[in-house]
Amino acid sequence: MARLWAIIPAAGVGRRMGGTLPKQYLDLAGRTVIDQTLHGFIEHPRIVGIVVALGAEDGYWETTAYAAHPKVQRAPGGAERCHSVLNALTVLTAQADAEDWVLVHDAARPCLRRSDLDQLINSLLDDPVGGLLGIPVRDTMKRAGADERIDATVERAHLWHAYTPQMFRLGLLQRALDSALTAGDLVTDDASAIERLGLAPRLIEGHADNIKITRAEDLPLAQFYLQQQGRCV
Repeated sequence: MARLWAIIPAAGVGRRMGGTLPKQYLDLAGRTVIDQTLHGFIEHPRIVGIVVALGAEDGYWETTAYAAHPKVQRAPGGAERCHSVLNALTVLTAQADAEDWVLVHDAARPCLRRSDLDQLINSLLDDPVGGLLGIPVRDTMKRAGADERIDATVERAHLWHAYTPQMFRLGLLQRALDSALTAGDLVTDDASAIERLGLAPRLIEGHADNIKITRAEDLPLAQFYLQQQGRCV
């Protein structure tokens, strides 16, 4: 049976947060953001190992709760998210099979529900391609022109917000990212790399509280969601 691994790219510095501390190390409901994120994967019985991709100058990781956890290992971060994921996949190839599943999840998405993680895994284990969590777009969508004025209103039917985790076979994702980077395409998520191969990842609807902490106002919102989930320490 194929095993399941998790990759957490965490080499970013979070410039839009406006602080000196990388956002993954900010306090969130009694833990760092990255510890809140890792907790769900550490505790999940189907996840056999986790690779965290960290920047070379990261001086905070060793102080976190899971830095020395036997289920967690480190990979070098890259210039962009796609480089970090590919580096983590390279670390995994020494111990994982090409047909094993890899779940890539943003370090700054600490509010992932266990039920959503279970649904993603159970929905995709027999899928020929893989897929990702997301939610259908509910707002009216506008495309802006160069002057930040509305260029067009985009039909929202069939549009989704792409979330993480994104779950694909190790060998397929490695090949897809290699292909994208060789072509100079710095894909911003793993599904985009798979799409470049002509494949269609499956969208699995999750919950809207699986937010990505990007700006300062996202932190108290994430804390509210964790409180609602009963996950504050």
